[in-house]
Amino acid sequence: MDILQFVLWVVLGITSLLLTLLILLHKGRGGGLSDMFGGGMTSAMGSSGLAERNLNRFTVILALAWFVSIVALGLITKIQGL
Repeated sequence: MDILQFVLWVVLGITSLLLTLLILLHKGRGGGLSDMFGGGMTSAMGSSGLAERNLNRFTVILALAWFVSIVALGLITKIQGL
């Protein structure tokens, strides 16, 4: 159980960092913090629709992996406490 828990902690750490990076790569929709830091100028130029869709897919898949690792760690912790 300790090896599985260690692997899940590593997966959680890696997915957390990558998820933060992918969320920051998303194009700002305007009116938020991205415009305050200069995101409004880049959103006017536009980006590839395919690249944005792939970024969305990777972000959702990574978020699901992050969520599953948190739930699995919670279940392992609960089982060990019994």
